[in-house]
Amino acid sequence: MKLGQATIKDIAKALNVSTSTVSRALKDYPGISNETKKKVKDLAEHLNYRPNAVALSLRKSKSNTIGVIIPEVVHFFFSTVISGIEEVAFANGYNVVLCQTNERFSRELSSIETMLDNQIDGLLISYSKETEDFNHFKKLLDLNFPIVFFDRVPEIPNTVNVIVNDFQGAYDATKHLIDQGYKYIAHLAGPKNLTISKKRMEGYLAALTDHNLSINNDWIFHCPEGTKEESLDIIKSLYLKGGILPDGIFASNDIAAAGAMVALKELGYQIPSDIGIVGFSNWQFCSMIDPPLSTIAQPGFKMGEIATTLLLSCISNKNNSDAKGETVVLDTELLIRQSSVK
Repeated sequence: MKLGQATIKDIAKALNVSTSTVSRALKDYPGISNETKKKVKDLAEHLNYRPNAVALSLRKSKSNTIGVIIPEVVHFFFSTVISGIEEVAFANGYNVVLCQTNERFSRELSSIETMLDNQIDGLLISYSKETEDFNHFKKLLDLNFPIVFFDRVPEIPNTVNVIVNDFQGAYDATKHLIDQGYKYIAHLAGPKNLTISKKRMEGYLAALTDHNLSINNDWIFHCPEGTKEESLDIIKSLYLKGGILPDGIFASNDIAAAGAMVALKELGYQIPSDIGIVGFSNWQFCSMIDPPLSTIAQPGFKMGEIATTLLLSCISNKNNSDAKGETVVLDTELLIRQSSVK
């Protein structure tokens, strides 16, 4: 018999007792003889009996399980967030079910259905690059279902969110390039529909404006795919045109920055003497490539901890119709390495 396949009815039938007797024996209720308890427990172990978690959750209206939906497990930032989530969840007696969307809206919808089918108590969500319609979130929120968004926050009123200060991080990255003497700075931006992309572009533009540097819209490139090959092709095409070219690049993520570095090296440019580069997120490879990549570090583990703490609070206050939205903003940190220091 497979793990968890046996039921209380199977045990009761085998021992010729009632299902209530088996249930009470398994829970060590008084009034059941020690001999009966031993027979029930021995047979339960022999048959690989396990309590039905879904049935228990229906009786208790709680499964002690939370769902996490992220774009990609391989993304270093999201892996650190997951570590923070699990730390708080397990410490509070909760299990974690994880789904990744692979940046696809259809997978996001099916992941939510899977989570709900498994009787989860609440959701932690960072939505996909393809997601532009938030009605599937709104429907759950209207039913007072506990959701906390992290990193990628939808434009929905009164949601509970945990984000980093993307504007300030981008501002700090661009200002650092300016302080190093770079004056013509390009930007490899993220997908247009993501708030984090918008905020990072705003920070980049604000830093240029505050330091009286001109803004060249021809040097702002959106990278919807977020791959190294995408930014490599963009930078190669730009620098092969000739004329006045950027001497600095701020990329909205480290993968785009790495692609730019590969392209510039293939074209014979020296980093950082010819061109300075700064990324965003602090993937593990940043300190290992040549030259090591300056970047903006995000507190992923802390984000996971805070998001989970907020979600557990939402679950506890599920029946509170007066609950209001909240956004926690975490600070980023500029990590200066050789790719941007003249």
